[in-house]
Amino acid sequence: MLELHDIEAAAARLTGQVLDTPFVESRTISQLTGCQVFLKFENLQYTASFKERGACNKLSQLSAEERARGVVAMSAGNHAQGVAYHAQRLGIRAVIVMPRFTPGVKIDRTRGFGAEVVLHGDTLDEARAHAYALAQQQGLVFVHPYDDEAIVAGQGTVALEMLRAQPDLDTLVVAIGGGGLMAGMAIVAKALKPGIRIIGVQTERFPAMYNAIKGTHLPQGSSTIAEGIAVGTPGEITQAIVREKVDDLVLVDEGDIEQAIVMLLEIEKTLVEGAGAAGLAAVLKYPERFAGQKVGLVLCGGNIDPMLLASIIERGMVRAGRLARIQVNARDVPGNLARITSVVAEVGANIDEVHHQRAFTLLAAQNVAIELVLQTRGREHIAQVIERLREAGFDATLL
Repeated sequence: MLELHDIEAAAARLTGQVLDTPFVESRTISQLTGCQVFLKFENLQYTASFKERGACNKLSQLSAEERARGVVAMSAGNHAQGVAYHAQRLGIRAVIVMPRFTPGVKIDRTRGFGAEVVLHGDTLDEARAHAYALAQQQGLVFVHPYDDEAIVAGQGTVALEMLRAQPDLDTLVVAIGGGGLMAGMAIVAKALKPGIRIIGVQTERFPAMYNAIKGTHLPQGSSTIAEGIAVGTPGEITQAIVREKVDDLVLVDEGDIEQAIVMLLEIEKTLVEGAGAAGLAAVLKYPERFAGQKVGLVLCGGNIDPMLLASIIERGMVRAGRLARIQVNARDVPGNLARITSVVAEVGANIDEVHHQRAFTLLAAQNVAIELVLQTRGREHIAQVIERLREAGFDATLL
Protein backbone atom coordinates (compact mmCIF):
# COMPACT_ATOMS: atom_id res chain seq x y z
CA MET A 1 0.00 0.00 0.00
CA LEU A 2 1.10 3.54 -0.69
CA GLU A 3 2.56 5.53 2.18
CA LEU A 4 2.95 9.18 3.05
CA HIS A 5 6.46 9.43 1.60
CA ASP A 6 5.14 8.34 -1.83
CA ILE A 7 2.72 11.25 -1.84
CA GLU A 8 5.35 13.68 -0.58
CA ALA A 9 7.56 12.56 -3.47
CA ALA A 10 4.66 13.19 -5.85
CA ALA A 11 4.25 16.69 -4.39
CA ALA A 12 7.91 17.40 -5.17
CA ARG A 13 7.36 16.33 -8.81
CA LEU A 14 4.28 18.51 -9.11
CA THR A 15 5.93 21.65 -7.78
CA GLY A 16 5.60 24.32 -10.45
CA GLN A 17 3.51 22.04 -12.68
CA VAL A 18 0.10 22.33 -10.95
CA LEU A 19 -1.43 25.00 -8.73
CA ASP A 20 -1.34 24.93 -4.96
CA THR A 21 -4.97 26.00 -5.00
CA PRO A 22 -6.60 28.25 -2.37
CA PHE A 23 -8.03 26.57 0.73
CA VAL A 24 -10.13 29.06 2.62
CA GLU A 25 -13.11 29.24 4.95
CA SER A 26 -16.52 30.07 3.58
CA ARG A 27 -18.00 32.12 6.40
CA THR A 28 -21.45 32.26 4.84
CA ILE A 29 -21.69 28.53 4.14
CA SER A 30 -20.36 27.89 7.65
CA GLN A 31 -23.21 29.96 9.09
CA LEU A 32 -25.76 28.09 6.97
CA THR A 33 -24.49 24.59 7.80
CA GLY A 34 -23.58 24.91 11.48
CA CYS A 35 -19.98 23.82 10.97
CA GLN A 36 -16.81 25.63 9.94
CA VAL A 37 -16.45 24.88 6.23
CA PHE A 38 -13.15 25.22 4.37
CA LEU A 39 -13.15 24.92 0.58
CA LYS A 40 -10.27 23.61 -1.55
CA PHE A 41 -10.65 25.27 -4.96
CA GLU A 42 -9.37 22.54 -7.26
CA ASN A 43 -11.72 23.91 -9.92
CA LEU A 44 -9.10 26.65 -10.38
CA GLN A 45 -6.51 24.24 -11.80
CA TYR A 46 -5.60 24.94 -15.42
CA THR A 47 -7.76 22.00 -16.57
CA ALA A 48 -10.37 22.92 -13.90
CA SER A 49 -9.90 19.68 -11.97
CA PHE A 50 -7.64 17.91 -9.45
CA LYS A 51 -7.17 15.13 -12.01
CA GLU A 52 -4.12 16.73 -13.53
CA ARG A 53 -2.21 16.07 -10.30
CA GLY A 54 -2.31 12.31 -10.80
CA ALA A 55 -1.79 12.58 -14.54
CA CYS A 56 1.29 14.78 -14.10
CA ASN A 57 2.77 12.46 -11.47
CA LYS A 58 2.22 9.39 -13.68
CA LEU A 59 3.54 10.88 -16.91
CA SER A 60 6.56 12.42 -15.18
CA GLN A 61 7.73 8.94 -14.17
CA LEU A 62 7.47 7.29 -17.61
CA SER A 63 10.69 6.01 -19.12
CA ALA A 64 12.04 7.43 -22.39
CA GLU A 65 10.84 4.29 -24.18
CA GLU A 66 7.33 4.60 -22.73
CA ARG A 67 7.16 8.29 -23.66
CA ALA A 68 8.09 7.41 -27.23
CA ARG A 69 5.23 4.89 -27.42
CA GLY A 70 2.61 7.34 -26.20
CA VAL A 71 -0.26 6.95 -23.75
CA VAL A 72 -3.94 6.09 -23.83
CA ALA A 73 -6.57 6.89 -21.21
CA MET A 74 -10.31 6.53 -20.75
CA SER A 75 -12.27 9.26 -19.04
CA ALA A 76 -15.55 11.16 -18.88
CA GLY A 77 -13.54 14.33 -19.14
CA ASN A 78 -11.39 15.56 -16.27
CA HIS A 79 -8.79 12.77 -16.32
CA ALA A 80 -8.80 13.13 -20.10
CA GLN A 81 -7.90 16.81 -19.90
CA GLY A 82 -5.27 16.20 -17.25
CA VAL A 83 -3.54 13.50 -19.29
CA ALA A 84 -3.88 15.46 -22.54
CA TYR A 85 -2.48 18.68 -21.07
CA HIS A 86 0.53 17.15 -19.34
CA ALA A 87 1.22 14.82 -22.28
CA GLN A 88 1.29 17.86 -24.56
CA ARG A 89 3.58 19.68 -22.12
CA LEU A 90 5.95 16.69 -22.01
CA GLY A 91 5.80 15.99 -25.76
CA ILE A 92 3.97 12.65 -25.42
CA ARG A 93 1.32 11.38 -27.84
CA ALA A 94 -2.03 10.98 -26.05
CA VAL A 95 -5.11 9.03 -27.17
CA ILE A 96 -8.21 9.56 -25.03
CA VAL A 97 -11.27 7.27 -25.14
CA MET A 98 -14.42 9.00 -23.89
CA PRO A 99 -17.99 7.68 -23.56
CA ARG A 100 -20.40 9.06 -26.13
CA PHE A 101 -22.44 10.93 -23.47
CA THR A 102 -19.46 13.11 -22.44
CA PRO A 103 -20.36 16.84 -22.41
CA GLY A 104 -19.11 18.68 -25.48
CA VAL A 105 -17.17 21.20 -23.40
CA LYS A 106 -14.95 18.39 -22.09
CA ILE A 107 -14.44 16.84 -25.53
CA ASP A 108 -13.48 20.18 -27.07
CA ARG A 109 -11.05 21.07 -24.30
CA THR A 110 -9.39 17.64 -24.48
CA ARG A 111 -8.88 18.01 -28.22
CA GLY A 112 -7.62 21.53 -27.56
CA PHE A 113 -4.71 20.04 -25.62
CA GLY A 114 -3.64 18.08 -28.69
CA ALA A 115 -5.05 14.68 -27.73
CA GLU A 116 -6.65 12.27 -30.19
CA VAL A 117 -10.20 11.79 -28.87
CA VAL A 118 -12.07 8.55 -29.56
CA LEU A 119 -15.77 8.44 -28.56
CA HIS A 120 -16.78 4.89 -27.72
CA GLY A 121 -19.49 3.24 -25.58
CA ASP A 122 -22.18 4.60 -23.31
CA THR A 123 -20.39 3.91 -20.00
CA LEU A 124 -16.92 4.29 -18.52
CA ASP A 125 -16.58 0.51 -18.43
CA GLU A 126 -17.18 0.27 -22.20
CA ALA A 127 -14.74 3.12 -22.81
CA ARG A 128 -12.17 1.40 -20.59
CA ALA A 129 -12.40 -1.86 -22.53
CA HIS A 130 -11.82 -0.02 -25.80
CA ALA A 131 -8.89 1.90 -24.33
CA TYR A 132 -7.27 -1.38 -23.24
CA ALA A 133 -7.76 -2.72 -26.76
CA LEU A 134 -6.09 0.35 -28.28
CA ALA A 135 -3.20 0.03 -25.83
CA GLN A 136 -2.56 -3.53 -27.03
CA GLN A 137 -3.04 -2.72 -30.71
CA GLN A 138 -0.81 0.38 -30.77
CA GLY A 139 1.62 -0.33 -27.92
CA LEU A 140 0.39 2.62 -25.89
CA VAL A 141 0.90 2.98 -22.12
CA PHE A 142 -2.47 2.78 -20.38
CA VAL A 143 -3.02 5.60 -17.85
CA HIS A 144 -5.82 4.52 -15.53
CA PRO A 145 -7.94 7.34 -14.06
CA TYR A 146 -7.81 5.98 -10.51
CA ASP A 147 -6.56 2.39 -10.10
CA ASP A 148 -2.85 3.20 -10.34
CA GLU A 149 -0.50 3.99 -7.46
CA ALA A 150 1.14 6.91 -9.28
CA ILE A 151 -2.28 8.43 -9.97
CA VAL A 152 -3.41 7.95 -6.37
CA ALA A 153 -0.19 9.50 -5.05
CA GLY A 154 -0.65 12.54 -7.24
CA GLN A 155 -4.23 13.05 -6.11
CA GLY A 156 -3.21 12.69 -2.49
CA THR A 157 -1.21 15.91 -2.70
CA VAL A 158 -4.54 17.75 -2.30
CA ALA A 159 -4.66 16.63 1.35
CA LEU A 160 -1.03 17.65 1.94
CA GLU A 161 -1.91 21.21 0.96
CA MET A 162 -5.15 21.24 2.96
CA LEU A 163 -3.59 20.02 6.19
CA ARG A 164 -0.60 22.29 5.80
CA ALA A 165 -2.98 25.26 5.60
CA GLN A 166 -5.42 24.02 8.29
CA PRO A 167 -3.79 21.34 10.47
CA ASP A 168 -6.68 21.40 12.96
CA LEU A 169 -9.33 20.08 10.56
CA ASP A 170 -11.73 17.61 12.19
CA THR A 171 -13.24 16.06 9.07
CA LEU A 172 -12.60 15.69 5.35
CA VAL A 173 -15.58 15.16 3.04
CA VAL A 174 -14.53 13.89 -0.38
CA ALA A 175 -16.40 12.78 -3.50
CA ILE A 176 -15.75 9.21 -4.64
CA GLY A 177 -16.01 7.81 -8.14
CA GLY A 178 -13.29 5.23 -8.66
CA GLY A 179 -11.65 6.36 -5.43
CA GLY A 180 -8.34 7.86 -6.57
CA LEU A 181 -8.75 11.22 -4.83
CA MET A 182 -10.22 9.72 -1.68
CA ALA A 183 -7.56 7.01 -1.41
CA GLY A 184 -4.66 9.43 -1.81
CA MET A 185 -6.14 11.95 0.60
CA ALA A 186 -6.94 9.27 3.19
CA ILE A 187 -3.34 8.04 3.23
CA VAL A 188 -2.07 11.55 3.88
CA ALA A 189 -4.73 12.53 6.40
CA LYS A 190 -4.46 9.41 8.55
CA ALA A 191 -0.65 9.61 8.53
CA LEU A 192 -0.52 13.29 9.52
CA LYS A 193 -3.54 13.30 11.82
CA PRO A 194 -4.71 9.80 12.82
CA GLY A 195 -7.80 11.11 14.63
CA ILE A 196 -9.21 12.97 11.64
CA ARG A 197 -12.54 11.71 10.33
CA ILE A 198 -12.84 10.97 6.61
CA ILE A 199 -16.23 10.75 4.89
CA GLY A 200 -16.68 9.65 1.28
CA VAL A 201 -19.60 10.81 -0.85
CA GLN A 202 -21.24 9.00 -3.75
CA THR A 203 -24.42 9.66 -5.71
CA GLU A 204 -27.43 7.44 -5.13
CA ARG A 205 -27.36 6.64 -8.83
CA PHE A 206 -23.77 5.35 -8.80
CA PRO A 207 -23.10 3.74 -5.39
CA ALA A 208 -20.40 1.30 -6.55
CA MET A 209 -17.84 1.99 -3.81
CA TYR A 210 -20.62 2.30 -1.23
CA ASN A 211 -21.89 -1.16 -2.19
CA ALA A 212 -18.40 -2.64 -2.19
CA ILE A 213 -17.48 -1.32 1.27
CA LYS A 214 -20.83 -1.69 3.02
CA GLY A 215 -21.86 -4.95 1.37
CA THR A 216 -25.10 -3.48 0.06
CA HIS A 217 -26.66 -4.11 -3.35
CA LEU A 218 -28.16 -0.76 -4.21
CA PRO A 219 -29.11 -0.49 -7.89
CA GLN A 220 -27.03 1.55 -10.28
CA GLY A 221 -28.57 4.18 -12.51
CA SER A 222 -27.75 5.20 -16.06
CA SER A 223 -26.99 8.91 -15.65
CA THR A 224 -26.25 11.62 -13.10
CA ILE A 225 -25.35 15.30 -13.16
CA ALA A 226 -22.18 14.23 -11.30
CA GLU A 227 -20.79 12.34 -14.28
CA GLY A 228 -17.25 12.77 -12.96
CA ILE A 229 -18.03 10.21 -10.22
CA ALA A 230 -20.36 8.03 -12.29
CA VAL A 231 -18.13 4.98 -11.99
CA GLY A 232 -19.60 1.48 -12.24
CA THR A 233 -16.58 -0.41 -10.91
CA PRO A 234 -14.36 0.94 -8.10
CA GLY A 235 -10.62 0.40 -8.31
CA GLU A 236 -8.97 -2.54 -6.55
CA ILE A 237 -6.09 -0.44 -5.20
CA THR A 238 -8.39 2.37 -4.14
CA GLN A 239 -11.01 0.08 -2.65
CA ALA A 240 -8.43 -1.51 -0.32
CA ILE A 241 -7.30 1.91 0.89
CA VAL A 242 -10.85 3.20 1.34
CA ARG A 243 -11.81 0.07 3.29
CA GLU A 244 -8.89 0.54 5.70
CA LYS A 245 -8.74 4.31 6.14
CA VAL A 246 -12.11 5.91 5.38
CA ASP A 247 -14.49 6.23 8.32
CA ASP A 248 -17.80 6.25 6.49
CA LEU A 249 -19.51 6.64 3.12
CA VAL A 250 -22.74 8.55 2.47
CA LEU A 251 -25.04 8.96 -0.49
CA VAL A 252 -26.55 12.14 -1.95
CA ASP A 253 -29.24 12.52 -4.59
CA GLU A 254 -29.46 14.72 -7.66
CA GLY A 255 -31.40 17.47 -5.89
CA ASP A 256 -28.77 17.68 -3.14
CA ILE A 257 -26.03 18.18 -5.73
CA GLU A 258 -28.04 20.76 -7.68
CA GLN A 259 -28.62 22.74 -4.47
CA ALA A 260 -24.88 22.68 -3.68
CA ILE A 261 -23.93 23.84 -7.19
CA VAL A 262 -26.29 26.82 -6.97
CA MET A 263 -25.14 27.67 -3.43
CA LEU A 264 -21.47 27.73 -4.45
CA LEU A 265 -22.31 29.86 -7.48
CA GLU A 266 -24.36 32.34 -5.47
CA ILE A 267 -22.31 32.52 -2.28
CA GLU A 268 -18.74 31.83 -3.37
CA LYS A 269 -19.10 33.03 -6.97
CA THR A 270 -17.38 29.83 -8.06
CA LEU A 271 -18.48 27.32 -10.69
CA VAL A 272 -18.32 23.59 -9.96
CA GLU A 273 -19.54 20.53 -11.78
CA GLY A 274 -21.75 17.92 -10.13
CA ALA A 275 -18.88 15.89 -8.68
CA GLY A 276 -17.28 19.07 -7.36
CA ALA A 277 -20.42 19.87 -5.37
CA ALA A 278 -20.88 16.38 -3.87
CA GLY A 279 -18.98 17.16 -0.65
CA LEU A 280 -21.07 20.23 0.13
CA ALA A 281 -24.21 18.29 -0.84
CA ALA A 282 -23.38 15.76 1.90
CA VAL A 283 -22.84 18.48 4.51
CA LEU A 284 -26.19 20.05 3.57
CA LYS A 285 -28.00 16.70 3.66
CA TYR A 286 -26.50 15.41 6.93
CA PRO A 287 -25.84 18.55 9.03
CA GLU A 288 -25.98 16.64 12.31
CA ARG A 289 -22.89 14.64 11.31
CA PHE A 290 -20.75 17.77 11.01
CA ALA A 291 -22.21 20.21 13.53
CA GLY A 292 -19.56 22.28 15.29
CA GLN A 293 -16.64 20.72 13.40
CA LYS A 294 -13.95 22.11 11.11
CA VAL A 295 -14.73 20.47 7.78
CA GLY A 296 -12.56 20.41 4.66
CA LEU A 297 -14.30 20.05 1.29
CA VAL A 298 -12.71 19.63 -2.14
CA LEU A 299 -14.32 21.47 -5.05
CA CYS A 300 -12.76 18.85 -7.25
CA GLY A 301 -13.87 20.04 -10.69
CA GLY A 302 -15.44 22.91 -12.57
CA ASN A 303 -16.12 21.45 -16.02
CA ILE A 304 -19.88 21.58 -16.47
CA ASP A 305 -21.92 21.77 -19.64
CA PRO A 306 -23.37 25.30 -19.98
CA MET A 307 -26.83 24.01 -20.91
CA LEU A 308 -26.89 21.73 -17.87
CA LEU A 309 -25.79 24.63 -15.68
CA ALA A 310 -28.58 26.82 -17.03
CA SER A 311 -31.12 24.12 -16.19
CA ILE A 312 -29.71 23.65 -12.69
CA ILE A 313 -29.83 27.38 -11.98
CA GLU A 314 -33.44 27.62 -13.15
CA ARG A 315 -34.48 24.59 -11.08
CA GLY A 316 -32.67 26.08 -8.11
CA MET A 317 -34.69 29.27 -8.47
CA VAL A 318 -37.87 27.18 -8.42
CA ARG A 319 -36.79 25.35 -5.24
CA ALA A 320 -35.95 28.67 -3.58
CA GLY A 321 -39.32 30.15 -4.52
CA ARG A 322 -37.73 32.80 -6.71
CA LEU A 323 -39.34 31.38 -9.83
CA ALA A 324 -42.97 30.31 -9.50
CA ARG A 325 -45.82 29.14 -11.72
CA ILE A 326 -49.32 30.15 -10.72
CA GLN A 327 -52.72 29.62 -12.32
CA VAL A 328 -55.38 32.33 -12.36
CA ASN A 329 -58.91 31.37 -13.42
CA ALA A 330 -60.92 34.28 -14.82
CA ARG A 331 -63.73 35.29 -17.13
CA ASP A 332 -62.52 35.37 -20.72
CA VAL A 333 -63.37 39.02 -21.32
CA PRO A 334 -61.37 42.02 -22.53
CA GLY A 335 -59.35 43.73 -19.81
CA ASN A 336 -59.08 40.84 -17.34
CA LEU A 337 -55.50 39.96 -18.32
CA ALA A 338 -54.53 43.61 -17.89
CA ARG A 339 -56.10 43.62 -14.42
CA ILE A 340 -54.21 40.46 -13.45
CA THR A 341 -50.85 41.74 -14.65
CA SER A 342 -51.47 45.05 -12.92
CA VAL A 343 -52.03 43.29 -9.58
CA VAL A 344 -48.86 41.24 -10.06
CA ALA A 345 -46.88 44.39 -10.84
CA GLU A 346 -48.25 46.23 -7.80
CA VAL A 347 -46.97 43.44 -5.53
CA GLY A 348 -43.52 43.68 -7.14
CA ALA A 349 -43.33 40.37 -9.02
CA ASN A 350 -42.05 40.14 -12.59
CA ILE A 351 -43.80 38.09 -15.26
CA ASP A 352 -41.62 35.74 -17.30
CA GLU A 353 -44.28 33.85 -19.25
CA VAL A 354 -48.04 34.01 -19.86
CA HIS A 355 -50.09 31.13 -21.25
CA HIS A 356 -53.87 31.10 -21.87
CA GLN A 357 -55.51 27.68 -21.58
CA ARG A 358 -58.99 27.50 -23.04
CA ALA A 359 -59.34 23.99 -24.48
CA PHE A 360 -57.56 21.79 -21.93
CA THR A 361 -59.48 22.87 -18.84
CA LEU A 362 -62.58 21.84 -16.87
CA LEU A 363 -63.61 25.46 -16.37
CA ALA A 364 -66.85 26.77 -17.83
CA ALA A 365 -66.57 27.60 -21.52
CA GLN A 366 -66.67 31.36 -20.92
CA ASN A 367 -63.68 31.14 -18.53
CA VAL A 368 -59.96 30.85 -19.16
CA ALA A 369 -57.07 29.43 -17.15
CA ILE A 370 -54.11 31.80 -17.27
CA GLU A 371 -50.74 30.38 -16.25
CA LEU A 372 -48.10 32.88 -15.17
CA VAL A 373 -44.41 32.16 -14.58
CA LEU A 374 -43.20 34.79 -12.13
CA GLN A 375 -39.87 36.02 -10.80
CA THR A 376 -40.32 36.64 -7.07
CA ARG A 377 -38.28 37.32 -3.94
CA GLY A 378 -39.16 34.00 -2.31
CA ARG A 379 -42.03 31.93 -0.97
CA GLU A 380 -43.49 34.68 1.20
CA HIS A 381 -43.60 36.93 -1.83
CA ILE A 382 -45.43 34.25 -3.84
CA ALA A 383 -48.03 34.02 -1.08
CA GLN A 384 -48.47 37.80 -1.20
CA VAL A 385 -49.04 37.72 -4.97
CA ILE A 386 -51.69 34.99 -4.65
CA GLU A 387 -53.39 36.79 -1.74
CA ARG A 388 -53.61 40.07 -3.68
CA LEU A 389 -55.02 38.31 -6.74
CA ARG A 390 -57.69 36.67 -4.60
CA GLU A 391 -58.50 40.01 -2.98
CA ALA A 392 -59.01 41.36 -6.52
CA GLY A 393 -61.57 38.65 -7.14
CA PHE A 394 -59.49 36.11 -9.04
CA ASP A 395 -59.16 32.38 -8.29
CA ALA A 396 -55.37 32.03 -7.99
CA THR A 397 -53.35 28.94 -7.01
CA LEU A 398 -49.69 27.92 -6.96
CA LEU A 399 -48.91 25.13 -9.42
